[in-house]
Amino acid sequence: MTNNKGMEIKMPEDDASKNLVGSLNSINRVIAVMSGKGGVGKSTVTALVASTLAKSGFKVGILDADITGPSQPRAFGLKHVNLTGTDFGITPALTRSGIKMISTNFMLKEEDDPVIWRGPLLAGAVKQFWEEVDWQELDYLVVDLPPGTGDVPLTVLQTLPVSGLVIVSSPQDLAYMIVKKAVKMANQIKTPILGLIENMNELICPECNGRLKIFGESQGESLAAKMGIELLGSMPWDVNLNKLVDQGKVEDYYSAEIAAIVEKIVAKTE
Repeated sequence: MTNNKGMEIKMPEDDASKNLVGSLNSINRVIAVMSGKGGVGKSTVTALVASTLAKSGFKVGILDADITGPSQPRAFGLKHVNLTGTDFGITPALTRSGIKMISTNFMLKEEDDPVIWRGPLLAGAVKQFWEEVDWQELDYLVVDLPPGTGDVPLTVLQTLPVSGLVIVSSPQDLAYMIVKKAVKMANQIKTPILGLIENMNELICPECNGRLKIFGESQGESLAAKMGIELLGSMPWDVNLNKLVDQGKVEDYYSAEIAAIVEKIVAKTE
């Protein structure tokens, strides 16, 4: 396998050694994070869930399945990563707190280079990330899905042993209309839903620390009840979080809201 930087990643050369790829991985739980549409903070929620799990002492990995719009490396400050490989698969990148990560951005010359692939290639990349990465032992693998209900989310939910799905939305009516599609998709393919996270339900004022409902009143509780799922919690729009993500320091962020959400996720997947 060769990445776009022209670097060859050593992979097995014969059928016998191919059986070693991924065969020694021990991944206890796979959590997929999904949204019906873009712009609701799904990737940020993914990063926060993973980093909070790591702070709690779990061994954590992130599979960035948003192949054409990968953002996890930027949030964690992983730039100019040169992937290597062994007979056991591709060695994932490591964040400062020890989270293992694989992303298509590690295979691009520049992080803003486009990935212009059709559906079968996208689905194939996700399968490779699952099967050909040397994850070794993980308590949690958190999968950042692209928005919508297309090829990649379908591939992940049907191919990976997903322990549970976390759905991210925001308070706008349009976002709620589309999140129902994600819930119905998960139900149709019998993927367990851990619950809903309502993101950006309030804005924390950087001047006075007051809270403003810029998108209107929260509807998370009522939507979750209508869909028959649990509201895992709500998260505010915090300017400090935005700054840390832009600086590649998402692991430095802490909030009581995300800690409580992750506690529920752990309880539901034990």
